[in-house]
Amino acid sequence: MCEVFISADPQSYESRTRSVRLHGVVTSIRLENLFWQVLEEIARRDDMGVVQLIERLYDELVAARGEVPGNFSSFLRVCALRYEALLAQGRIPGDTRVAIGSLDAQAVLRALPPGWGRPLHDAAAPA
Repeated sequence: MCEVFISADPQSYESRTRSVRLHGVVTSIRLENLFWQVLEEIARRDDMGVVQLIERLYDELVAARGEVPGNFSSFLRVCALRYEALLAQGRIPGDTRVAIGSLDAQAVLRALPPGWGRPLHDAAAPA
């Protein structure tokens, strides 16, 4: 069982820090190389650079939650992991020419496994 995991290229789990500018403020983000590769793939799908994707994720997270995220690097890791899991489940097409922004988000997110969606206190109240 472990060979599936331990055979990973050591380069993939080495960390790399990138400085990014989010609305004029320079910040550093430290992620393992594999996470950077996945974020780059997500960005390419929507004709963005990885910094543009990071800024968009940041903005949308702040808009949705009403606050600045506490551990943004962890959020980015979860984004990459969710992307890969949704690909594996066939909820996101494997064809990287299909933009993520073109997908019906509600259909992609319908019936997620427990713990994958918003906590109940964050869910929109019924009308």
